[in-house]
Amino acid sequence: MGDQVKCFCGLVCIIFLTMIFSVPVDAQIPSTTLQIAKTAEATEAKNISASEFIRVGIGSPSFGTYVYKNIGIYGTSQLEIYVGNTLIDKFSANTNVNVSINPDYTYTLKEDDGTEIAKVAGNVTFKCPDGLLGVKGLKRAGSVALYRGSFDIVKASGGVQFNLVNRLGVEEYLKGVVPNEMPVRFGLEALKAQSVAARNYVLSPRVKSSPNYDVVDSVASQVYFGANSEKELGNQAVQETEGIVALYDWDLILALYSSTAGGYTESYSYAFSDPSTKEFPSDDKPYLRAKPDILSQGSLKSENDAMEYYKSSPDAYDIRSPYFRWTKEWSADELKKELEQSLVKQSTTGFVRPAFNKGDTLDDIMELKVLRRGDSGKIIEMEIVTKSQTYKVFKELVIRRLLTKNGSALPSANVVFENAQDNEGNLISVKAYGGGFGHGVGLSQYGAGFMASELHIPFDKILQHYYSGIILGTKPVIVSADISQQVVAQGFYANRKFANIVVDNKFQVSKLNVNINGKDYTFDLPTSIFGGNRCVRINISKYIKQGHNVIVYSYPMEEGNKKALRLFVELVEKDDNNDIW
Repeated sequence: MGDQVKCFCGLVCIIFLTMIFSVPVDAQIPSTTLQIAKTAEATEAKNISASEFIRVGIGSPSFGTYVYKNIGIYGTSQLEIYVGNTLIDKFSANTNVNVSINPDYTYTLKEDDGTEIAKVAGNVTFKCPDGLLGVKGLKRAGSVALYRGSFDIVKASGGVQFNLVNRLGVEEYLKGVVPNEMPVRFGLEALKAQSVAARNYVLSPRVKSSPNYDVVDSVASQVYFGANSEKELGNQAVQETEGIVALYDWDLILALYSSTAGGYTESYSYAFSDPSTKEFPSDDKPYLRAKPDILSQGSLKSENDAMEYYKSSPDAYDIRSPYFRWTKEWSADELKKELEQSLVKQSTTGFVRPAFNKGDTLDDIMELKVLRRGDSGKIIEMEIVTKSQTYKVFKELVIRRLLTKNGSALPSANVVFENAQDNEGNLISVKAYGGGFGHGVGLSQYGAGFMASELHIPFDKILQHYYSGIILGTKPVIVSADISQQVVAQGFYANRKFANIVVDNKFQVSKLNVNINGKDYTFDLPTSIFGGNRCVRINISKYIKQGHNVIVYSYPMEEGNKKALRLFVELVEKDDNNDIW
């Protein structure tokens, strides 16, 4: 696994890569730095710095809006209300506090009987230190929605309105995500794979729909239903993958997942367009490449191979999914009616050519003709051939939403068609044979469930099947003389007692100070006037434990303020007994 990590130059100054190399010797870390490190480690022990914080936009009961003019908030134990860092009031458990926004963008807080509590300017924060927070009238998955962390009331753009933002640690957030994204019956190892994928998602940089929050609580991001939706096995999965992400070439991967791949995942480039240019197919992502569950299965790019595969039920990891194989059928008139509705909407994507505009009429359909497929047999280009016009359609999501049945999209674009035509070539009916549910790129949730519960495959092997060439470790961090980077603490869970610190020493720092589980070490880093030995691994297997670990990196200030290191902890399967390499 180790040789899959590559070190390469970062673009500029302090955005550079990771640190490495050294023979560990017990050493005295400068007292000031040590004190900071001890404080960071003590803070982490209270579950504060082990997890990055995430801001989640909380939607209305139907997720129809993320902006409000008034809302009611309560706590299951004593509720505290702050403006900035100032505590303005406390209320007993289950006391509802109504918040409304005024035309001057101040907030009025009232009790249910109308008694005014305060009128304040600036963001309002609600905390419930010994319990959970709730929103009056809000339910998720049929239960009262309750939340860990704090609530922030933050002015929203676009008018006199505000957002409700749940601020909490990433690990706490994931406990409210994992059982809502994957059934707990799939088993612990599948849930652990889901936890890593979900952690990658939330920690990866993204274009945010609002500056006030990082993600939302619906399928537009990840389904997050809060603390009341947590499940014991889901929590265990999050805890036993704490701090662990999937990496490729120093970056957190785009850990896409879908319900059912149909036995064959697809390459990213054949399923998604470039988010900036809309170009399709998009650029390749080497860790998101098409892969069959049965490795002897060849490519399904040809029509005959795709037809044979999706009209049968071969062995596959997601064979237990109700969407592993499915069929749809339309009469010619029914298909025409569906297409006249869906073509208008899908033309706005730019992937229907020529565009079919509102008021246009569709001539009689002659056939559905597939022009190109991906390796999994996923349609990436097809034609709708009518008597007078041919419409070319690209991209799996557009195809799924175009070919509706009773208004519902196809489960997947892994589909083959049988066109029944009369003697004159007119379409009589179309039957579709398909496999899978969703985009089919990356992890198949049903596949992971089968691998875990029936084949007893551990979560890391599940992830390495669906994401090619990855390693598992902590999120890469930077340590430098910058005040915000002098001391960096991370919590992580080691399922085996083997790990390395991986470092890219671009700036030739001579040593690294580390505190591992409360003990201090100094690692001497090889340096060279020629810039050699830049990327090294430090074996820390003897210093960690199986289970929860805390590591605190401290920058050696005597190195000056022109240098820095980027590094992460890599989980490995065995100890190769090398201290440094």
